Amino acid sequence: MNRTSSSQPEKGVNQNGKAGGHPSIFSSTHTADGNHEPGLLSAFKKDMDTSKVYLAGREYFNEDGQMFVPTVVKKLKQQLSTDPTLRSEYPPSLGLKEFTQQATEAALGKKSQAIMENRVLGVQTAGFTGAIRLGAELLRHRCDTGDAWCGSVYLSSPCDDSLAGIFQGAGIQDIRQYYYWDEKQRGICLKKLLDNLGKAPEQSVVVLSASGHYPTGADLLHNQWAKVTQLMLRQRLFPFLLLPAQALCFGDLERDAWPVQHCASLGMELLCAQSFSHCFGLYDEAVGHLLCVLKQPSDLLAMRSRCEKIVSSLWAQPSGGGARVVATVLRNPAHLLEWHGEVKHTVERCKLIRELLRERLRLLGSPGCWDHLTQQSGMYCCMGLNGQQVGFLSNEKHVYLHPNGCLNVSAINSCNVDHVAECIHLALTASL
Repeated sequence: MNRTSSSQPEKGVNQNGKAGGHPSIFSSTHTADGNHEPGLLSAFKKDMDTSKVYLAGREYFNEDGQMFVPTVVKKLKQQLSTDPTLRSEYPPSLGLKEFTQQATEAALGKKSQAIMENRVLGVQTAGFTGAIRLGAELLRHRCDTGDAWCGSVYLSSPCDDSLAGIFQGAGIQDIRQYYYWDEKQRGICLKKLLDNLGKAPEQSVVVLSASGHYPTGADLLHNQWAKVTQLMLRQRLFPFLLLPAQALCFGDLERDAWPVQHCASLGMELLCAQSFSHCFGLYDEAVGHLLCVLKQPSDLLAMRSRCEKIVSSLWAQPSGGGARVVATVLRNPAHLLEWHGEVKHTVERCKLIRELLRERLRLLGSPGCWDHLTQQSGMYCCMGLNGQQVGFLSNEKHVYLHPNGCLNVSAINSCNVDHVAECIHLALTASL
């Protein structure tokens, strides 16, 4: 009998002609560890308590509890959407030239020696995560011989949960941590940080927050940066700097980017991942940028070629809409002035919230010193709460924080600051 005419179904196919008999190739997939944010947000949305407060988000909020979107950005998005001269075409693989130029100058300054010497490359990326991933790929495959680099990458403890996974996704497996936040001091422990980095092997990559450290909100001071960079030069360590929300720490682009400019002024090669989603309210646009500062101009062409090759396998071309808005604001003095005013107002509001929260906790007699609240800057703040206290807040008081006790300051406003302070006070005293 001809087997192809048999009435029996083929192996792996059931009577209905559908695949069967074999388990799904995804049947052994395990639940991923790490990212707690979706679970927290889901629990918050299901919570029916009218006094609930969500302090674990990553967006900047205004006093009304709405996401911060500058007025000038809203106007420009409307104008650009109706501009008949704009064509729907793919941007260049490395991004819009006007955007990469403005983003580069925002980090290094217009009078940067590295820019004038033509040894800087800027690449538009698919968001902040995309910038870090591209940087990781460049580090991993930086040898012309084709040999992959197998060095160490040092991340701060604590840091964004996704960072290790981004580097591992690029094939870098040696991920280590350096001491950063001290729970008892409620601040950066520079001595332990320097001790850790002093033991790092040569050519290790050190990921450092230029401003807006996530999740603690604690950034190195200028004199601390001087000590860190001196050690890195001595140990031949490579800086990978993070600028997730430039201008939203101090209300000024240049001041937030000072560590990047400081490293570049010392002649250090570096990578810097930037995001413009927070400071421009472009959360749905994923506007990221990777800045590469090289030792010599002769390396620029090879770096550009390598970036093009890597980008072609990651996202091919970035989106143009958000990048065009950012470039338009940064290069137009009137737009820039209006944008800066709104950003400064947002920063001042966050400072005020920090002061109000500190004062409320002091008046309630909450145990401990709360001066660190006003010593930090930006959107995030590490309260110094343990897991039990964080659990008490979410389960009993419907106030949701990160498991490590850090919170989004901008989600607190004049309407809920008293409630938040009272709940934190109860969490602290209930566990005594």
